[in-house]
Amino acid sequence: MIAAMKTYTGIREGERVTVSVDRQTLDPRLDLRDFHASGFEWGYEGSGPSQLGLAILADHAGAAAALGSYRKFVQIFIAEIEGDSWRLTSEDIDQRIGETTIVPMDLKTLMRKVKGEI
Repeated sequence: MIAAMKTYTGIREGERVTVSVDRQTLDPRLDLRDFHASGFEWGYEGSGPSQLGLAILADHAGAAAALGSYRKFVQIFIAEIEGDSWRLTSEDIDQRIGETTIVPMDLKTLMRKVKGEI
């Protein structure tokens, strides 16, 4: 079954930050992890961007997937957002995550593997 495409938007107006999914307020998912942020944020790595990354991924892919990959999502997308507004679709998320490879090994082992020594 193919999930319906969703659209996530963020708008900063002065001190007020609003994030929605398909025009509904995005749940910060404090039940999964509370970063003790004063709200959602973007454009850097920190508690607000981490809460945003976790919330988007939880809505998009479920709690387990969000807990396992929100850090990388914050690094590759949330921290890179510039400006006071942004738009992200489910397709954008899948593409960003698909372009990212998490390598579960240390650099020395990786280099040996690349050189064909393993």
